[in-house]
Amino acid sequence: MVSSTEEEMKTMIITGGSSGIGRATAEYFANQGYMVYDLSRHGENHVGIRHIDCDVSNPVDCTTAIEQVIDEQGVIDILISNAGMGISGAVEFTSPKDIRHIMDVNFFGAVNISQAVLPYMRKERHGRIIFVSSLMAIFAIPFQAFYSASKSAVNGYAMALKNELRPFDIEVSCMLPGDVKTGFTGAREKNEKGSIAYPALEKAVRTMENDEQNGMDPNDIAKKIYHIAETSMPLAMYTAGWKYHLFLLLNKLVPQTLAYKIISLMY
Repeated sequence: MVSSTEEEMKTMIITGGSSGIGRATAEYFANQGYMVYDLSRHGENHVGIRHIDCDVSNPVDCTTAIEQVIDEQGVIDILISNAGMGISGAVEFTSPKDIRHIMDVNFFGAVNISQAVLPYMRKERHGRIIFVSSLMAIFAIPFQAFYSASKSAVNGYAMALKNELRPFDIEVSCMLPGDVKTGFTGAREKNEKGSIAYPALEKAVRTMENDEQNGMDPNDIAKKIYHIAETSMPLAMYTAGWKYHLFLLLNKLVPQTLAYKIISLMY
């Protein structure tokens, strides 16, 4: 087995590539000449995109899907861990079952798919892994606690993995989108049980959803992810859009106490 060269078609795997940012990214890479594999629960084949049924919260599904890609392509150049889901609601009224579910998809899904790919990338001493996280990992939004927690976990995992894989020439980066207009908003699981005890819940969720529906085009995120995949010396973390670059800069300059007071006023 040999690694892809510049003349050969590269292979990219993306989880959750059937909709939203994932779909836009899969299509963008396919248009750039990649052989793209979409690993998701719902999807279908498209030109340049091969769909494989996969529930990322199931390690066996991930291992089986990766083995299929290896059998067909022989090598994996890029893994984009993108599959995710959201829940909203007050911490006090969120059930352990719902908490485990979002962690299983958002965090353990990222762990499962990267663990399945690593033996092949490590053997070849070749590959790049990009985790799609969120600015909510840094700026935790009220009534989105477990989404923020799951993405913070992804960031921590990715940065540790980056150093573990450095000796094998495998690069690891995180992409942290801000508000993006996709079907993710409508698919979010809403828990309104705490709306009486927490009067701010409804307004906070409404504000967040309005920001998302007026957010960036997913194609802009796809282009940024492609840049991360193609650049020779990728950074640890990225975002897209001048507003969100400013947020990351302010996070370094503004005391956290002040930052969270501003967030409380926004939501």
